[in-house]
Order: sequence, then structure tokens, then C-alpha cells
Amino acid sequence: MDSVDPSTNAALKVTGESVISTENVALNRIRTEEEQEIANNKRSIIWKSCGGWNAASILLANQCLATLAFFGVGVNLVLFLTRVLGQSNADAANNVSKWTGTVYMCSLIGAFLSDSYWGRYLTCAVFQLILVSGLVLVSVSSWFFLIKPDGCGDGELACVPTSSAGVAVFYLAIYLVAFGYGGHQPSIATFGADQFDESKPKEKKSKAAYFSYFYFALNFGSLFSNTLLVYFEDQGKWTLGFLLSLGSAVLALVSFLFGTPGYQHVKPCGNPLPRVAQVFVASVKKWNVIPAKADELYEVEGPESAIKGSRKILHSDDFELQKWSLILSRQTHIGIRFLDKAATVTEDDLCHQKNPWRLCTISQVEEAKCVLKMLPIWLCTIIYSVVFTQMASLFVEQGDVMNSYVGKFHLPAASMSAFDICSVLVCTGIYRQILVPLAGRLSGNTRGLTELQRMGIGLIIGMLAMFAAGATEIERLRHVTEGEKASSLSIFWQIPQYVLVGASEVFMYVGQLEFFNGQAPDGIKSLGSSLCMASISLGNYVSSMLVNMVMKITTTGGRPGWIPDDLNTGHIDRFYFLIAALTALDFVIYLFCANWYKPITIDDSHKGIEMENQEDDVITGV
Repeated sequence: MDSVDPSTNAALKVTGESVISTENVALNRIRTEEEQEIANNKRSIIWKSCGGWNAASILLANQCLATLAFFGVGVNLVLFLTRVLGQSNADAANNVSKWTGTVYMCSLIGAFLSDSYWGRYLTCAVFQLILVSGLVLVSVSSWFFLIKPDGCGDGELACVPTSSAGVAVFYLAIYLVAFGYGGHQPSIATFGADQFDESKPKEKKSKAAYFSYFYFALNFGSLFSNTLLVYFEDQGKWTLGFLLSLGSAVLALVSFLFGTPGYQHVKPCGNPLPRVAQVFVASVKKWNVIPAKADELYEVEGPESAIKGSRKILHSDDFELQKWSLILSRQTHIGIRFLDKAATVTEDDLCHQKNPWRLCTISQVEEAKCVLKMLPIWLCTIIYSVVFTQMASLFVEQGDVMNSYVGKFHLPAASMSAFDICSVLVCTGIYRQILVPLAGRLSGNTRGLTELQRMGIGLIIGMLAMFAAGATEIERLRHVTEGEKASSLSIFWQIPQYVLVGASEVFMYVGQLEFFNGQAPDGIKSLGSSLCMASISLGNYVSSMLVNMVMKITTTGGRPGWIPDDLNTGHIDRFYFLIAALTALDFVIYLFCANWYKPITIDDSHKGIEMENQEDDVITGV
């Protein structure tokens, strides 16, 4: 069925002129129903008005304490698995990658509940309770079941073989920690951003700065877990380290609840899955319909969209494959221009009651387009997360077979990640105080580099970090004495690789947080924040897959492989160089995706403004 003719399309604008026709009456009926829903929704967007930096500061402190608690378990987990549970290096690295991947995959669950049903505040509170419960169980299981004799697992005193029940309880505990922390992260990031009103220029700048401070707080919290708690755990005081993590999590929850009266709350916008599904179903039902022109597509009147609590999104043609349009028939409509069929009003739509599975608004269609547009960018960030996850696995195992003594003081291998954290803290300050003003003067963009530019720079620095790690491993192998476990090469040779990873995080992960949160429509803000964490999740799974593939290939013919239990007989340098090569390839693909991407445009007070970016400076200069 074709779309309605121009005389019918005139009815779509509903400018107040009286057009006496059956079609106009029917369309007015549809609009009246939609506008009544919007009137009800508009009153429920914000039900407390406080917010600002006072509320955001409490949330930043909460993030700092929760991160300290989480990394008190995660940063030394690979050594716990090898020293206490007796796992091999490859198995421990794989298990840590899977666990870390689960942490950030759980962010999707937290984001869904936050956007759809619970809201940010309740989601944060519930998942923090789960985090506390998991840390209680971790402390109890290690104390009563695993750390026997007392002080074992320090690298010298071996632990007695653990029971299967004790191991099962421990795994249950750490996956509760993963679920609690993962679900908490996207909600707390978006909840903090909710404290600022984008309609006010000053608060809009504060919101952009918030994400840098958010990542700063995350790393500041992990600094203590990577130094103080790691030291205790490396000395065999595992239970003490876990108890200190528990105390930090409890303090985080109390501080969060303490700030309740001062928070600004945005109510959930409903389940986005049916909304997105409706667009695809409606488009398929209108398979033979020619999409209407942009100004003839269906949309409700007024500044608010039909999506509860969400602003309107203006129409875009970003997905239309113009090069193919010269070859393919217009009836085929290859590309996401196909989705505009869902907002094309047909005669059947005018003759029946409003059915969202047949007729969707422009904003609803653009919300579905937005999700699809962000996917290629998101997929390009997964390889970077493979780089990032090496810090919690192979970097630690590499440092554990290096000379880690400063005089008589033994430096735990996991504490070397403190250099990564310090690099993040320093580079964050350098970026905001030096690079942003300098880049702003050179490019004319007051925000300095765009989010996509920063993410591209992060990929390049991450690749250099892998080259540095590979070069360190080559040098370490040259200083190996036969019969000795540890190389004589100082562990401080790892500093460059940690510093480079930290610098890359400032560009990649802060850029991701700003990009996905800024480009996500109002109804899926937490989902936007969770994409950054889901990238880390898949990066861990991909890392685990790479380790398995590499070990399967390189252990043929009786060879020890690249990552054997005795690293002195292996070649993890080649594994690092493999990741560097994959990152270089990923960067080339990312350039195409980033240049292709166009930001969404919202209708703010009847004036179209582009969210976060102007279209002409999205990626220029990467």
C-alpha cells in the first residue's frame, strides 16, 4: 500500500486550520490520544528539584568507595586463584577475564532496570546491597574454607587443597560482587549526570566535566585497593583485605542513602524494547509502502515526544545508502531509511484506532536508529578493552616473575597498577587544564577534542602500550637465569606499559562515557552509559577466547606455548604483539565508522540542537 497523497499529508501538520475531511478527523483523533499521554507523562519527568554539584559530589564519593571495595577483590584475584586455589596461569587468566566480563555485562541489566522500571536511585541502592552481600560472603568463605593454614597464599606458604564446597561458595560470592558492582555502575554514572540541567549553559558544561571527575573518582578509589589492600593480600592476609573492601562498600551505601534528600530524580521512561520492536514491526508491515518525505512523517505536536519523559528527536537520513540508491530501485529502500516506513501515515492508519505496532512517531523511529548508529562505534571499542584487561591478568603474571624487591621490601606485582591509576589522575588534569584550552584555540571548538576524536587517540595509545609490554617481556627473558623462577630484570620496567594504558583510558573510557550518554535518547540514558561497560565485558571474553586459541595453536607438537605455567619457557611478548596488531586493524575500521557517524538532533524548545556535538566537528582531525 502506498503512503497517503499530498492532500492527506497536509493533515499531518495540524496547524490549527480547519480541514474538513475524514482523514483529518481520524488523524486528529490519533494526535489527541498521543497528546493526552504526553500531558500525563510530562508531569512525571522530575519529581524532586535539587541536584547540582552538592548532590553530584556525594555520588562521586560513592563511586570512589564502591570502586575501592570492588577492586579490593578484583585486582589481586588472579594471584588468589593461582596461590590459594592452585589454578594454572592460563586458567587463572581466563577465569579472571570471564569474571570481569560478567561484571560489566551485568551493567546492561542495571541499565535496563534503571531506564525502564526502577529509576536510577532505586537501582543504585539495590545493587549496592547486592555488592555488600557478595563481599560478606567473600570474607566468610575465605576465612572459614580457603585460607588454611593462616597466612598461606603469600607466594611462599602453600595453602592446603580446598574443598569443592569452599570453592563453590567463593565463586558464588565473587559473582555476587560482579552482579552488584556491574549493575550499580551505569546507574550511578547517569544519576550523577541527572543532577545537571542541560537547558542551562553553565550546568551543561558541568555535566560534561562530571564524566571526567567520575572516572577520576573511580581511579582514585582503586588507587587504595591497588596499594594498601594489595599489600595485605600479597602478604597472605587475604581475609583482612576482603574485610576492608566490605567496610568500604558499607560506607559507600550509607553515604549514598545520606544524600537522598538532595538528589534530583528523573523517573523511568518505560521499557524501550517494545518501542524499538514496534518500529521494526511497523516497517515490515508497510514493506511495500514508499517512505514519506521528512516533513510528512508522523509526529505529535508540542516539544514533548510520545515517549514518556523524553524530548523529541528530529528526523535524520544518516543511514540511507545514497551510493546504492542510484543502482537499486527506490522501492527496495536498502538501509535504515526503511525504518521511516513506520512513521509514514497510510490510509489504513487513518481508518483505525491508534496502533503503535503499525504507526510510530518520528522520535520513536529515531530512537531505534540511534541504537543502530551507535553499534558500529561500540563494536570498535571491544578490541581496546582486550588491551585494558591485560592489566588484571597477564601484566600481573608477568610482574610476578620479575625482580620485585626494593632493598628488602617486596613490591606486590598487582600494586604496579598504581602507576596506571596515577597516570589516569595526572592525564585527566592535563587534559582538562591544558589540552582542552589548547585544542579549543586551534580548532575553534570550546570543548577541545570531540568524544570520537578522543576515542581514536585512546586506541593509538593502547596499541603503543602493547608494544611496550612486548618489549619489556623480551628484555625480561634475556635476564632469566636457568633454574630461577623470577627474572633479574626489575619490575619497574613495567611502568611504561601501565602509564600508557592509563593515558589511553582518559581518552577512550571518558570519551565513551560522554559519547554514549550524550548520544543516547532520553529514554535510554543508562543504557548508553552501560555500553561503555559492556565493551569492557566483551573485551574480557574476547581476551579469554584469544588466550584459548593461542594456547591451542602454540602447544602443538609438545611445545610449551606462548602462555605456559612457567612463563620463562613461553612467549607472552608475541601475544602482546598480536593484540597490538589487532588494535591497529581495529583503528582503521574505527576511522571509517567515526567519519560515517552523525550525531542525533533533539528538538529543544522548538529549536533543533545537536546533542553534545556539532555535525561538522564529529571526527575531523582524528
